[in-house]
Amino acid sequence: MELFQLMQPYIFDEAFILIPVLLIFGFFLKRTPYITNWVIPWILLILGVILSFLILGFTITAFIQGVLVVGASVLLNQLYKQTLRKK
Repeated sequence: MELFQLMQPYIFDEAFILIPVLLIFGFFLKRTPYITNWVIPWILLILGVILSFLILGFTITAFIQGVLVVGASVLLNQLYKQTLRKK
């Protein structure tokens, strides 16, 4: 829970819902056979910014929030993979 408390000053409350959405979408992209791993963060970045625009409006703040939630979702995915799976 401390990780979310660290992110809260930077990510708006309305945008927090995008983090699990992007994690789930990334999970499905990972299992798609025709999408290579290096493309997944770029797809998530585009999707995160678009969803952020839909939630917060078309502003530079919404763009920054989209980038931040993608960064948080990729960070959480890597923390899971590096810590729990230890591969």
